[in-house]
Amino acid sequence: MFKNMNYTIRMKIAIGYLLIICCLGITIAVVSERINTLHNEMEQIVTRDLEIQNFITNIRYNVVSMETSQRGYLLTGRQAYLLPYQEGKSQWEANHTSLAALLDNNASALKELEAIKLTIQNWINTTGEPTIAMRANNDTEGIQTFYRNDPGKADIDKLRTQLEDMRLSHIDDTKSYILQLESRNRVVTLSLYILLFAVVIVSLLIVSFVSSSIVKTIRQVSSTIAGISVAKGDLSKRIHVKTNDEIKELAEATNALLVSLEAQSWITTRVAEIATMTQGLNNLEELGRSFLSRVAPMVGAPYGVFYIRGAKGSEPRMNKLAAYAESGDAEARASFRFGEGLIGQCAMDKRTYLLSAPDDYKAGIQSGTTELHPRNLLIVPIEYEGKVVAVVEFASLEPFTAQHLKLLESIEDYFGVTIDNVTGRMEVERLLSESQALTEELQTQTEELQAQSEELQMQQEEMRMTTEHLEEQNLFAAQKTKELEHAKTELEAYAEKLKQSAQYKSNFLANMSHELRTPLNSILILSQMLYENENKLLTEEEEGYARVIHSSGNDLLSLINDILDLSKIEAGKIALVMDDVNVTEIPEMMRMLFDPVADKKGITFRIELQHDIPSVVRTDGQRLQQILKNLLSNAFKFTESGTVTLKLHQADPAVVADKMPGSAPEELLAFSVVDTGIGIPKDKQDLIFGAFQQLDGNTNRVYGGTGLGLSICNELANLLGGCIVVESELHKGSSFTLYLPATHCTAIELEQASMQASASYSAPGHPFADVNFGDNAAAAASPPISQSEPVKNTPAAASSGMGGSEETALFLGKRVLLVEDDERNIFAIDKALKNKGLEVVIARNGRECLDIVASDSNFDLVLMDIMMPIMDGFETTRALRADEAMHDKPIIALTAKAMKSDQESCLQAGASDYISKPIHMEQLFSLMRVWLTKQVGH
Repeated sequence: MFKNMNYTIRMKIAIGYLLIICCLGITIAVVSERINTLHNEMEQIVTRDLEIQNFITNIRYNVVSMETSQRGYLLTGRQAYLLPYQEGKSQWEANHTSLAALLDNNASALKELEAIKLTIQNWINTTGEPTIAMRANNDTEGIQTFYRNDPGKADIDKLRTQLEDMRLSHIDDTKSYILQLESRNRVVTLSLYILLFAVVIVSLLIVSFVSSSIVKTIRQVSSTIAGISVAKGDLSKRIHVKTNDEIKELAEATNALLVSLEAQSWITTRVAEIATMTQGLNNLEELGRSFLSRVAPMVGAPYGVFYIRGAKGSEPRMNKLAAYAESGDAEARASFRFGEGLIGQCAMDKRTYLLSAPDDYKAGIQSGTTELHPRNLLIVPIEYEGKVVAVVEFASLEPFTAQHLKLLESIEDYFGVTIDNVTGRMEVERLLSESQALTEELQTQTEELQAQSEELQMQQEEMRMTTEHLEEQNLFAAQKTKELEHAKTELEAYAEKLKQSAQYKSNFLANMSHELRTPLNSILILSQMLYENENKLLTEEEEGYARVIHSSGNDLLSLINDILDLSKIEAGKIALVMDDVNVTEIPEMMRMLFDPVADKKGITFRIELQHDIPSVVRTDGQRLQQILKNLLSNAFKFTESGTVTLKLHQADPAVVADKMPGSAPEELLAFSVVDTGIGIPKDKQDLIFGAFQQLDGNTNRVYGGTGLGLSICNELANLLGGCIVVESELHKGSSFTLYLPATHCTAIELEQASMQASASYSAPGHPFADVNFGDNAAAAASPPISQSEPVKNTPAAASSGMGGSEETALFLGKRVLLVEDDERNIFAIDKALKNKGLEVVIARNGRECLDIVASDSNFDLVLMDIMMPIMDGFETTRALRADEAMHDKPIIALTAKAMKSDQESCLQAGASDYISKPIHMEQLFSLMRVWLTKQVGH
């Protein structure tokens, strides 16, 4: 029963705390009971001791009163003196009885008390009563005679001694009992320490168990994600989580993503294999055989037939082109009219047929020992420009899967183009062959004419006719030339389709970025909230775990950005923003970023600026910083001791002549990063600039990294019109030098550029006109070694100009409409916003958002996700802007896609601002502060 319960992380922590509190409660109850027992016993000792002392004193007082009263009566003879005697006589027995009751468990004390009783009774019987009787009879002489010996004095003295001895004996017993209580108190104290120690041990075990159950599964999820994030990651891996909490939900979502990615990867790989296989083929029959031999095993079909479109007169037909595993006894039919049989019907309807084979299906699969009959048929049309050009039939013993169908659908998208291209190439070869034959024939005829030139001179008419014939041949050759040009046009169209396939790759990477950034966004937000620990619910160790998760998420984000950068460069989609860059600011910027790294590693960081270099150059400042940060990051990573130096200097003429021939050294500026690190062997210095390449496996294991940094730097340097030159010696260090064109600016140009930049910055409308929150801007704005630290300030925060308390007060009571379809992001963003005092209303798609606004439009700000089902963020934003109540409300777009056009698309749809996922909450809060402040100002 307990195994099936859903134990959330919060419940696990609560149960742990509850068990610790129960242990503490039990300890407190036990200690309180022991203290109360000791207290009661102490009170009993004090009360009993006082009572015993009082009774001893009372008995002594009673006897003294009796003796005093008896002597007074003997002296005066007055009856009033006998009253204390009578009272003492009656009271001492009562006190004796009460004292005996208190000492009932002390045999020696009772024995002493009995002796006291006998002494008192003896005094009364031998002294008190006889003398009183003598005085009552006025027997003065008898009294005098009695007191000459005075036997009662011995009794009184004895009584005093007995009472004192008893009192002292009782005091000794009390002291002995108190010593026993002190001994028991020490035992209780020791037991308390032992019990507290046991509680501490139990608490530690509980904390260890709870934290282990949380951290172990988180590490497993992180490890699996990290494993698939590297190049050629194993997509068959799955996360197995035994706990039944939020981490299991994360693992299940990740496993579902892995299943989808594995299926897509399988299809993509197979499609690439088929595309590679069909390259260079110029024969349709060879194409059909190659297609069947490669595709049939992929879909688990031991039998297949390939039909190509043809014609019999004006009637289109599907003619058999090739077969796979066909036996001679049951050959497939050679031709079908359109609409005839399943092949002809498939060609006519342009749709796929998936059928169970009939019992009398004649196509058998022959082996050396038996013949098998397929049970499932799959007939697929292949189209080109809306026309069926081929039909493929597969037969299998096992049912075809959805993955097989998706593979064939993917093949259909381009294989029709391949068939048309092969057909075109065959036609081109045929035309070329005919043209060559005609040319040879023309040459032969020319030679014959030359040999018979004298005869032709005599035969003018014949010569004219021959000339006309040659002109006709020339016209025919010109026609063939036009056909060749048409074939060339078709080849160019094919090249354009290949270009489109590259665009499909870019779209695929963008979609993959969205799919990865969406769960990554919630991981980063929640892990940041955990390690910031504003409610102080986590221990320092648990904060550390959360910080590691956040750091790992940032590393994964950097990897995604690197892959996107590399893809954009390969696809030629990188747009350079050329602007005036102040070279003198670069050293200070790099020092701010890398001084903490140098201090942490104990490395000396130097910056050398040559005095005669230009102070301003025209280039893409962001890409220049990206290159320098990557080079410095690598230098610090591979340097354990010594120095890392950044040099800005004039280009070396010898290197320029070798690496950039045709460029003038005075027109180039050099940026050198020199370290005393591990160095690079000569034979590996070209290898390191390849994508996903490092020196060897040990480098990756010891220093980490994906091998994308230098590849991206090299490509960016080429785009900027420069190059990177490496000089290194193993175990002595390396020097990477970036050579860039240095276009100088005059003072007037510099002033104009400055004025234009100021005007752009102060332009009304968009508050962040000069800030790019795209994929690479965020990555380039922070050093590669500070991913695990939270961002302390952002451009938006700086521009807000408000203190911490004012910023917090700005959020209190504000209403935010969060439009987001992903539950993980809803949970993370909703929690973060509410912690700031904001009231959050959630809509899970665009349609739900519009329904909410229709009934209640009193919102201060809208956070709009772009990729949503039913109604996406673009359409929803446009609908909100059409609503008069929401026309001027700030709308901040949230998207996990990282393409260059995203920001422009969001702003065109009506969004006030834009931020890409994974969302850094401090950056989001900064944007919200600016727009809320602007809203208040209006």
